[in-house]
Amino acid sequence: MRNFEAHTDEIRQKMLDEINVESIDSMFDMIPEQCYLKELKLDSPLSELEAQKELFKLSNKNKTNYISFLGGGAIKKYIPSAIQYVASRFEFLSAYTPYQPEISQGTLQIMYEFQSYICNLTKMDVANASVYDGGVACAEACLMAVRINKIKRIFISDKLNPNYIEVIKTYLWAQNIEFMIAEDAPKDVEFAGKIYSFPEYNGELKKLPEKEGKALIIASVDLSILPVIEPPVADIIAGDYQPFGLPLNFGGAYGGFIAVKDAHKRQIAGRIVGKTVDKEGKEAYVLTLQAREQHIRREKATGNICSNQALTALCCTLYLSLTGKNALIEYANMSYNLAHNLSEKLNLKGYKTVNNNFFNSFEIEMKQNETSDNFLKKLKEKNILGGIKTSTNKVLVTLSEFNSESDIEAYIEAVG
Repeated sequence: MRNFEAHTDEIRQKMLDEINVESIDSMFDMIPEQCYLKELKLDSPLSELEAQKELFKLSNKNKTNYISFLGGGAIKKYIPSAIQYVASRFEFLSAYTPYQPEISQGTLQIMYEFQSYICNLTKMDVANASVYDGGVACAEACLMAVRINKIKRIFISDKLNPNYIEVIKTYLWAQNIEFMIAEDAPKDVEFAGKIYSFPEYNGELKKLPEKEGKALIIASVDLSILPVIEPPVADIIAGDYQPFGLPLNFGGAYGGFIAVKDAHKRQIAGRIVGKTVDKEGKEAYVLTLQAREQHIRREKATGNICSNQALTALCCTLYLSLTGKNALIEYANMSYNLAHNLSEKLNLKGYKTVNNNFFNSFEIEMKQNETSDNFLKKLKEKNILGGIKTSTNKVLVTLSEFNSESDIEAYIEAVG
């Protein structure tokens, strides 16, 4: 245990002598004195029992039982209890990031099943497993388009999730790739790819523009609506699988996916797991494609992300396998019906629904002389998170199967 013992004064002095420094304090002489914290104003020490009681007392100040109508890229949905217990098993949950070729067959199989589920939902040929979140997935999809078409220019629909747009801009800036953000792509400009949202950020469901020329069509998709709505026609489909088995978690960790046509599989970011048979004829899983800079020449790599979201992909796979096709359809229909019910009741109260065609998210316009801030504040006072402010007089409202008719009644009563 000597390696874990604290340094003695004698050892510290030897280290200081080696670098010709008088004292530890003198190493920080370049820092202005006013920046120093002279003393810590701490309470007297507590026993473990006293500390627990104090922490519980502080935690009770948190408000956690709000009725939620928040969306905008992350949504509160029902999660089967079994997911937490299976995903927490030591065979899956470890400090080691599972990306090396010697990865266990169990984790490889989960990744393979994850890819299969994504392909079934998106009706694409190949899916990766996986990237950090929806924003990164969309950014990597844009880089894919640039590599495929060898044109350093991307069109970004202004109806995309604003957070995703910021991530994409950062990725493109780092690669010196031009981009244009607008409602429609100009006809006289050549792009490597055009990225659109399905549905749009405000919940509007629109058919994606048809492909023109070489520009690849990239769709940022909400997976939770695909059990009942046909996926858009696109060359690349990307997004976040948070709605499938992942709690809100204060904003993460979530997980991103990319699904492509077979022709583009070698430009996909992340890695692809395949199924084969070993020399004894037994079923086996392998990392079929792993195009990171640790594996191949850096200039040929499709990404340098060392980590991945294998654990959250496991949660997604467990969710889809435990829930099944019929329940996914039922949840989607519940979300649709609840959202349209609330929209109709808000319209009767004088709040206009902006959307012409929506699924489970819609944007409402405030009454005259009422602001979004006041509207949301009024709801919060009634224990309701009423939506996301999109402008001074508009709010984005999202529902899932986690909501109920009584939640809608409470919402209407609060605004009325």
